[in-house]
Amino acid sequence: MIDRSLVIEVVRVTEHAAVAAARLRGRGDEMAADQAAVDAMRRMLNALPIHGTVVIGEGERDAAPMLYIGEEVGDPAGPRFDIALDPLEGTTLCAKDQPNAITAIALAEPGTLLNAPDVYMDKIAIGPGYPDDTVHLDWSPAENIARLAKAKGVAVREITACVLDRPRHARLIEAIRATGASVRLITDGDIAGVVDATNPNDTGVDIYLGVGGAPEGVLAAAALKCLGGFMQGRLLLDDPDSRRRAAEMGISDPSRVYGVRDMAAGDVLFAATGVTGGGMLAGVRFGPEGIVTETIVMRHSTGACRRIRSEHRMTERFDRA
Repeated sequence: MIDRSLVIEVVRVTEHAAVAAARLRGRGDEMAADQAAVDAMRRMLNALPIHGTVVIGEGERDAAPMLYIGEEVGDPAGPRFDIALDPLEGTTLCAKDQPNAITAIALAEPGTLLNAPDVYMDKIAIGPGYPDDTVHLDWSPAENIARLAKAKGVAVREITACVLDRPRHARLIEAIRATGASVRLITDGDIAGVVDATNPNDTGVDIYLGVGGAPEGVLAAAALKCLGGFMQGRLLLDDPDSRRRAAEMGISDPSRVYGVRDMAAGDVLFAATGVTGGGMLAGVRFGPEGIVTETIVMRHSTGACRRIRSEHRMTERFDRA
C-alpha cells in the first residue's frame, strides 16, 4: 500500500517539473521546455524515500537519456514502486503558451501499471456512474454516442466528444458530427482530455475518442482509477519493430483491449500540476512575492481527490542544486 506521507512528496515532484517548464513558456523551444521538466522531475524523484522503477516514461532507453523505461530512481533501500510519468504533457502547448500543458506522475505497487512501449493507443473514455457496456472501443462512433446519450437521458445533439485535432482523426470527426453530436478539438494534452470526460457538468466533455500516446493512456487510466470512470485502450502495434518491443515488455496479444484495471491495478497515487492555465488546472504564476502552483492529487484506496494551491515564497528551492 502507498503510505499517505508520499502524497505531499509526489506533489513536490510535479510542482518542480511544472515550474521548470513554465520558465520556458512561450519561448517556442519544445525540446528545451521538455528537458527542463525532465531534469527537475528526475532530481526530485531521486530525493524520494522509495525505490522506483519507471515503467512509463520518456521512451525506451536508447531514445531517452533520462527517465527512460526501466530506469530506477530514488532510494535503493526504500519500498518498491512502479512509476508512470510525463514530465511535460503538451510540449507544444508550453512552447506556444497555450492552455492545458501539465506535468503528471502516477505511483503504484510493482507490476500493477501497464508496461507498454512508446507507441500510439486507441482510446475511449466516459465518466463514472454508467454500466460497463455503455460504450466500447470496437463499436462505431455513432453507436457509442447513441448509447451514451440514452444512458444519460439526453438527445444525441447534447453530447460533446473530445478529440485530438489530427489528420488521422478526420473520419472520426466526420462520423461524430454526422450523429448530431458536437466535437471539441484539442491540439495536445489527451490526459486532460480523458480526465475532462469524468466531469461533464464542469468541463462540457461527455466522451473522449481517438488515438493518442500510450504513455498518456496509462497515466489517464491511473487518474480514472482514482476518480472513477470507464476507459478502454488498445495499443497500435502496426509494424514489426513495435510488436517486437511490445513482446519484450511481456505483451503477447497486440489486439488486446485494456480496461482501467488492466492499465492501473491495485492502489494508485496520481498527481498533476498545471504548467499553462486550462480547464483542468491553473498554470504556474510568477510574481514578486513568489511562485504559485496548482496541483491535483488523488489516491485510489482512500478515494481522496485534492486540489492544492501552493504559494512558494522560498523560490530558491526550485533552482538547480
